[in-house]
Amino acid sequence: MSDAPITLPAFAKINLTLRVLEKRADGYHDLETVFQTVSLHDTIEISPLREPQIILSCNDRSLSLGEDNLVIRAAAALQDRFASNKGARIRLRKRIPAQAGLGGGSSDAAVTLIGLATLWELRPTKEDLLAIASQLGADVSLFLFGGTARGTGIGDKLELLADVAEKFLLIVKPNANVNTSDAYEALDERSLTTHNSKTILSTSVAKQVFDRVDFASLTNDFEVVAFDLAPEIRRAKTALLKAGANAALLAGSGSAVFGIFDSEDAQRRAIQAIELETGWRVFPCRTVGRGAYRSEMGLAGEIFALLFGR
Repeated sequence: MSDAPITLPAFAKINLTLRVLEKRADGYHDLETVFQTVSLHDTIEISPLREPQIILSCNDRSLSLGEDNLVIRAAAALQDRFASNKGARIRLRKRIPAQAGLGGGSSDAAVTLIGLATLWELRPTKEDLLAIASQLGADVSLFLFGGTARGTGIGDKLELLADVAEKFLLIVKPNANVNTSDAYEALDERSLTTHNSKTILSTSVAKQVFDRVDFASLTNDFEVVAFDLAPEIRRAKTALLKAGANAALLAGSGSAVFGIFDSEDAQRRAIQAIELETGWRVFPCRTVGRGAYRSEMGLAGEIFALLFGR
């Protein structure tokens, strides 16, 4: 086991499309979505410990550091799968806002798997990593690969897509928070009370094949309820469009909204022009393709060789 610490970025994601389909027997909903990783990221620093304990620290004091934390769960799952008696000290520097729909916790978990497998000199198979990721959360697997990917099932079934052209983004996190379970419940209630035979959920069925992503046709079924649950989110989207975004959309099932710009200059002008309400946070970033994602994870190259093939 190497004694040198490993430092890796844990990138956020946005959903370029997010369609909510039928409710399943297990209580979840089937989804049809296109994920895209972006350059906004947390930072994870992992140092080895000879004892088989995982010690987590974080700059965000609101974050639980106990067994319910996805980073701790990821580390424990890796230890269990490989009967490892090695430990680690993990320092998590959070920048991705919580409850924003940006996948921060899932990304932290996936990157913890990549970093620890590298640090502990394990030899996991691709199937090992995907199996652990699926236990941790529906979108954790995305962050083993990065780039653009189609998600089906509950978002856990991935099909890697060709990367979209790089775009410059502004992500706005308003003060409002939308609980994912509340958003799903609101969607169900609207579906049940509509008089239209084509209910909100049934009209959400994705008919297109995601072989390419058209930024002009962004759609997210959660917007219709998020704007009602928290009107501040609608105002954030409006602010982005007024500041010159070509398009803007709710980022996932949380409260963050992103706007798309043609150039870094346009992005910079928008930062100056955007009308922010008190407490809103704005993050300039860009899309991150799969090649760039893998390059940024350079210290974990051997793990990515397993995932993508040599």
